Amino acid sequence: MSTQHLSEQEIIRREKLAELQQLGINAYPAPLYPVNTTAAFIKSNYKGEENKSDFADVCVAGRIMSIRDMGKASFAVLQDSSGKIQLYVKRDEIAPGEDKSLYDKVWKHLLDMGDIIGVKGYVFTTKTGETSIHVHELTLLSKALRPLPIVKEKEGETFDAVTDPEFRYRQRYADLIVNPQVKETFISRTKMINSIREFLNERGAIEVDTPVLQSIPGGAAAKPFITHHNALDVPFYLRIANELYLKRLIVGGFDWVYEFSRNFRNEGMDRTHNPEFTILEFYVAYKDYFWMMETTEQLLEKAALAINSKTKTWVGNVEIDFKAPFKRISIYDAIKEHTGIDVSDMNEERLNEVCHQLNIHVDNSMGKGKLIDEIFGEKCEHHFIQPTFIIDYPVEMSPLTKKHRSKPGLVERFELMINGKEIANAYSELNDPIDQRERFEEQLKLMARGDDEAMFIDNDFLRALEYGMPPTSGIGIGIDRLCMLLTNQPSIQDVLLFPQMRPEKNLD
Repeated sequence: MSTQHLSEQEIIRREKLAELQQLGINAYPAPLYPVNTTAAFIKSNYKGEENKSDFADVCVAGRIMSIRDMGKASFAVLQDSSGKIQLYVKRDEIAPGEDKSLYDKVWKHLLDMGDIIGVKGYVFTTKTGETSIHVHELTLLSKALRPLPIVKEKEGETFDAVTDPEFRYRQRYADLIVNPQVKETFISRTKMINSIREFLNERGAIEVDTPVLQSIPGGAAAKPFITHHNALDVPFYLRIANELYLKRLIVGGFDWVYEFSRNFRNEGMDRTHNPEFTILEFYVAYKDYFWMMETTEQLLEKAALAINSKTKTWVGNVEIDFKAPFKRISIYDAIKEHTGIDVSDMNEERLNEVCHQLNIHVDNSMGKGKLIDEIFGEKCEHHFIQPTFIIDYPVEMSPLTKKHRSKPGLVERFELMINGKEIANAYSELNDPIDQRERFEEQLKLMARGDDEAMFIDNDFLRALEYGMPPTSGIGIGIDRLCMLLTNQPSIQDVLLFPQMRPEKNLD
């Protein structure tokens, strides 16, 4: 790398690397290092004289986070994957009988904050009561050529923490080093996913994989990403949903299938949207949307308990309770409750007028379903803070959903709203292939009007339905948004390890 774009600190660190090499010290030795414990284990289990012998020969590895030079001895803080621990490094201990200048040269002048080291020694308690490692052997494992952002700490409190989101999301690796508490969010995410997987497996569900590259982007109303398959010379789409493939498996004889699906939608980015995101979808034969509401309540209650050991969690200044049962209200009743307008019998022309009356932006590409969706989204959605099932949608909004058994013009569908956002979408699935074809054809008409989120016709899926799909209920649950709620994070970027960002300028 050219040095012309390097900072002064980066140049100095490269010079130190060269000095280490001249001294015969490998700054990047072979990876095997005999770690036998962690900082957290030591601090939690060391009891002084009571079990001192159990900690007489410890070996830990991690990153130097601070050094306090005291002449012939130094204190340092080492951070491993579990936390931080203090080191006591004495010149005569780590270089007995050798050239003591090595201590002064290497430890005091050639090592920096951020370097990764391994240490061996015994655990003791300092006069100030701090559990520490008295180091008798120190090995450089990796020289850091870029300085860490400086974070000041005093008496257990952090000052000048790195909070700039541009830095934190773009350089998550550095964020995790200087803000180690961030790791807890992602550990909680894993606990949440594991609890959901356990819930489904215990009930006999089968986890499957379906294609990410699809010839037709089906299963949702969304704008896809398009790519090209060179060998076949045909366009492909990154999946916007895995719904139609999972239903094919229900046709094939599976009774309950699920997938944690990485989906891609070519849409804007904000605090609840990332173009790449994770959805859990599952489909169950011989069940309906009433059964699915009850199952969803149980699943989310278990997920909340897995992270917080209770059903209640704070989201900002609001306490949300995942204890079942959840409130249920129809979408028409929700609109009437929050606008005073009954839209249940309105045609497209009248809905357009209502949107203008309510100062909701619409355009000619929007059909009846999209207009109702806009009204609900603009005027109602944000009111539903506690978990609420919005049920019984108009048929125009739901091209993959079975018509309601007792309410003409509606379908058996629900969306779960929590903290003013959609978390899940579920139906009694449409399994009539003739009706499904007609719904797809209506979507094509919307596409011709300029609706770039309208669904394509998937003829292979229609062929599968013609073999017969049993009565089925299915759901999609937004894993990222659910994690935001359960970990009290304000943005989807805070629960994605590597969120999408604009291209970085001037990156060598």
